[in-house]
Amino acid sequence: MTPLRVAVVGGGLAGITAALDCADAGADVTLYEARPRLGGATFSFRRNGYWLDNGQHVALRCCTAYRGLLAKLGTDAHLELQPRLRVPVLDAGGSSATFARTALPAPLHLAGALLRYRHIPVRDRLAAVRAVAALRSLDLSDPRLDELAFGQWLRSHGQSRQAIDRLWDLIALPTLNLHAEDASLGLAAFVFRTGLIDESDACDLAVPTVPLSRLHGDAAARALRSRGVSVKLRAKVERVRPAGDLFELELREGSVDADAVISAVPHHAAPALLPDGVVPADTAERLGTSPIVNVHLHYDRRVLHEPVVAAVSSPVQWIFDRTSSSGVEDGQLLSISLSAAHDELQHPQARLVETCAGALALMLPRARHAKLIRGMVTREPTATFRAAPGTARLRPPARTPVPGLALAGAWTGTGWPATMEGAVRSGSAAAAAVLSDAPRRRARPGGARTELAA
Repeated sequence: MTPLRVAVVGGGLAGITAALDCADAGADVTLYEARPRLGGATFSFRRNGYWLDNGQHVALRCCTAYRGLLAKLGTDAHLELQPRLRVPVLDAGGSSATFARTALPAPLHLAGALLRYRHIPVRDRLAAVRAVAALRSLDLSDPRLDELAFGQWLRSHGQSRQAIDRLWDLIALPTLNLHAEDASLGLAAFVFRTGLIDESDACDLAVPTVPLSRLHGDAAARALRSRGVSVKLRAKVERVRPAGDLFELELREGSVDADAVISAVPHHAAPALLPDGVVPADTAERLGTSPIVNVHLHYDRRVLHEPVVAAVSSPVQWIFDRTSSSGVEDGQLLSISLSAAHDELQHPQARLVETCAGALALMLPRARHAKLIRGMVTREPTATFRAAPGTARLRPPARTPVPGLALAGAWTGTGWPATMEGAVRSGSAAAAAVLSDAPRRRARPGGARTELAA
């Protein structure tokens, strides 16, 4: 019997993972990617003599599937994992508090960080400790949690507006890409429990030390080809149709067939790609999108002596030193990540650069006297789905009603928010679905394989 022929549509982290898993199981895999590169939403580009990432992507120690993918790609050494979580948090005027865990067992590992968190009053710190205890009592499998807003739950558990803005949004914004006020309690509780509360070391931060394209896309191309995966770049699959025991994939250059298909495209692209009814046509509208904007500031000198800092009550949110990873030889390159950036998405580049540079001048004394050599902006209008209440029921599982056709992508029902970890887990789930479907599909003797026209 010939190997199962699997077509993977989409070359982001989900598609890369699905292709690797299928190839490792002995399938004959072809990966189709419309763009000229792999990596999906995580990529880098050359500008002004150095590398810029399209956005700042980080992980936590609890992101075991993502870290496992990097190990497969041979790039795990380029993800710098903190021995223990430590993040300085600055307010708009530069006042600092350090959010760090101790060696105590969970949940005591963060008690000191909360009680010493000077950006909120003592009464709010004590209330936050009580809210953490309440979060620990929630049943994460209860679907009713997804019908409530996290902000509403926080207020009902004694959290002030200031505490929500200066503490809870510190984590909610970068992980959910929404303010706590707007986010699903189900997803928020999962993030805080899985990433911060339940295990003492889960929250340790991991930051790439090389450009994202080197970490993901370039390494994935080598790993896939080493396993015999045929990688087709600039190959946009426009439609997938069942064709008897096969699937037909329609491309601009012609059509190909496959025994099984994994769709690893964004939620706004899936309905038009797949057979009618597999992903409802209104899925994109109902899941929505939440944008991320990144502002890259190149100074003539070092203005920040930490690899990463967070900011509260400021126009900036998280600030990363990307000087070394980008190949900047003079001065310092800082990348500022702005999540849930609906307003910022509409602002012109000059305004965003001026706003962020002005905010850093207030927070970082060295920035007041430094020269800004260059400022650049990257925008991700559809960075993630909108992690609002009611999201869980809209996210489909990997397995579809059509045997041999599976869904992957951070938007599918992984239980995780739209993160790199969620994308990788979705790819593995989709691979498992098509591989388990294979014995139930009619065995096909080796026949002629449709090829793209030259």
